[in-house]
Amino acid sequence: MCTSIAMTTNDFYFGRNMDLDYHFGERIVLTPRNYPIEFRKAGSMENHYAILGMAAVAENYPLYAEAMNEKGLCIAGLQFPDNAFYPDAEESCKYNVSPFELTLWILGKCASADEAEKLLSETNIVNIPFSKEMPLTSLHWHIADSKRSLTLEVTKKGTNLCDNPVGVLTNNPPFEFHMTNLCNYMNLTPEYPQNRLSSKIELIPYGNGFGAIGLPGDYSPSARFVKTVFMKFNSECECNNDSSVSQFFHIMEAVSVVRGCVINNENKLSVTTYSCCMNATKGYYYYKTYSNSRLTAVDMFRENLDDHCLKEFPLMEEQSVLWLS
Repeated sequence: MCTSIAMTTNDFYFGRNMDLDYHFGERIVLTPRNYPIEFRKAGSMENHYAILGMAAVAENYPLYAEAMNEKGLCIAGLQFPDNAFYPDAEESCKYNVSPFELTLWILGKCASADEAEKLLSETNIVNIPFSKEMPLTSLHWHIADSKRSLTLEVTKKGTNLCDNPVGVLTNNPPFEFHMTNLCNYMNLTPEYPQNRLSSKIELIPYGNGFGAIGLPGDYSPSARFVKTVFMKFNSECECNNDSSVSQFFHIMEAVSVVRGCVINNENKLSVTTYSCCMNATKGYYYYKTYSNSRLTAVDMFRENLDDHCLKEFPLMEEQSVLWLS
């Protein structure tokens, strides 16, 4: 369970809710331009674009859940169980890249969604786990810049890279279903509703919000997709960074998972472990966790992007309160 959004006001914003029943050693990680990145089958990158995002670090290798690069290109991997299928066969005419390498592969090399689309046409996503102890996660990906959003899915039918016109992604079923399902909600509106039941009956709404009756509010991927699209395209904020970031997190909160409300098939409690918002234009990464609702941020361009070492920022998990007196 996860939700991602790409949104543009004065700047380009990208982020997600991470909905899990566990932590994976996540922290904010900066991969500077000169940190060498080794790929299992696709060679190495000694120099590349700087990358900032949420990752676990294993054997000095940053395993990003979502990230942006210094050029404003963003990517997030979202759970795609039972649908994701990574083939074992390598292709000699393409770059063979594992799913755990994909974020570094794209963000290290590409400055835009257009460049990512071209690189992915030359890339074969192949079944290579990080290690025996760390198998691959079933994912599909949301890739975006200020001009385009893309969805990448690898299933038994093959690789499908398509435009994402709404700039939203959740989980199962495949993206094509979610876009078709939106047609079931074409009558939703934020406006004060008109009586269409019958002109012979005088009906007056007894409150506001009646235009959105039927908007799904459960935690299923399809419901979160519809609700997020509705809020993204109907919400309004001022065109400055503070207002945009605040609005972004309000949308994320509306589809976040409260502890105890979702119990998975292993009888574990899923929650939104963290929510993040990246101002990819300015290189700001904001986040809050389930236990700490105060925003914490890292500014990519205040760091040494020409360094040769990873820089890690541990999560601020303890609730932070500003006490007034």
